[in-house]
Amino acid sequence: MKLYREGYRNIAGIAGPLLFVRGVKKGGYGELVTVENGKRTRKGQILQIEGDLCVIQLFDGAMGLSTGDTTVWMDRDVVKVPVGMNLIGKILNGRGLDERGEEILFCEDRIPVSGLPINPARRRSPRSFIQTGISTIDVMNTLVKGQKLPIFAGSGLPANEVTTQIVRQAKVRESSQFLVVFAAMGITKRESQYFIESFKRTGAIEKGVFFLNLASDSAAERLLTPRMALTVAEYFAFQKGYDVLVVMTDMLHYCNALREISAAREEVPGRRGYPGYMYSDLADLYERAGSIDGSDGSITQIPIITMPDDDMTHPVIDLSGYITEGQIVLGRDLHDKGIFPPIDVLPSLSRLMNKGIGKDQTVDYHRAMADQLYSAYAKARELVKLRLIVGDDGLTEIEHRYIAFGRSFEENFIDQRGGDRNLEDSLEEAWRALRALPDQELFKLPQNLVSRRER
Repeated sequence: MKLYREGYRNIAGIAGPLLFVRGVKKGGYGELVTVENGKRTRKGQILQIEGDLCVIQLFDGAMGLSTGDTTVWMDRDVVKVPVGMNLIGKILNGRGLDERGEEILFCEDRIPVSGLPINPARRRSPRSFIQTGISTIDVMNTLVKGQKLPIFAGSGLPANEVTTQIVRQAKVRESSQFLVVFAAMGITKRESQYFIESFKRTGAIEKGVFFLNLASDSAAERLLTPRMALTVAEYFAFQKGYDVLVVMTDMLHYCNALREISAAREEVPGRRGYPGYMYSDLADLYERAGSIDGSDGSITQIPIITMPDDDMTHPVIDLSGYITEGQIVLGRDLHDKGIFPPIDVLPSLSRLMNKGIGKDQTVDYHRAMADQLYSAYAKARELVKLRLIVGDDGLTEIEHRYIAFGRSFEENFIDQRGGDRNLEDSLEEAWRALRALPDQELFKLPQNLVSRRER
């Protein structure tokens, strides 16, 4: 019990979720404070210090505060998240509190959310196949343990449904200790209920830790949520030896909160009003993925990012693409055809795919199969456009067979109706789609496999 509290009442101003205080002595970046105004108590943290002026970011907003009757008490501590095996199966809010808004009392430790930087010399190269149960990812854009692979989705596309499917189905085939850490930022109450009901109905709740930040919560809390989730992931990965998959949705809401607080600080805006340091802020989050020497665990990230107006040049999409190792893109045309999950494989890419496939991990012809599917589907898409110009009579027999392949590829390989497929079933569907093409067109596959394929 503290017998002495250090407080300040020299409030210089209030702007949005920010409180400006003068005269704070020995304040530290990220330090927690308690703000009281006689009516209620709220928490915040020091965001910036310039001379004797201290900028405090309030987790619950500044509504109801005034400069005359507000006291800022220094906690002399930083934001920490409770960790322990009892977190598995729990649903927390964006500040690490339980569903009733209370702290987790029984925990093994409390760790600062800033995390510990990984020594680059101890980083291991990402490796080992993670099965998502989605054919277009497992066969053509393979997710590798320790990778960061975002999903780009336009507004109105079923990103939430794809997210829940990945959380439900993901597994590392050679690992018995696998865990999902799910962080939702800026979601509506309806979306929150959808996620909770889906995870409970499918049993995914039993193999994960879930953080839910609502749109009605403060922007400051939105910036805290992914850091809470990643700190928990680091605990399970590097202290308990788990392979952890971190799914974060929606990073656009996170960046919008970053822009809101930047505007309140009256900083010079960058592209589309986002702060110039957004790149380094995102890199600070994304680079917490990986695996290290001396630990059996790993952290793999799948950030979900909405593309405003389907614009892949949007700053959040653009910068995320620079930092991460590929992207999975949801296609609006496929969604309009009723295909689920509507993953457009042509603009999608997994730069580390080759590290997680091959004879020792999947099958020896995995890379060749992916290349063959890419080549054939790209040609089929071009021929569909050509048919609109020249008509069916203007196409050769082999071109018609390519179009038939493209139709079968979309309806049977891409479209899974929400079902879970293991890698063997996904490869079988790929072979089934390739039956539409003659042997001489399968030039990227080993000829001994082509000659033995079923008709």
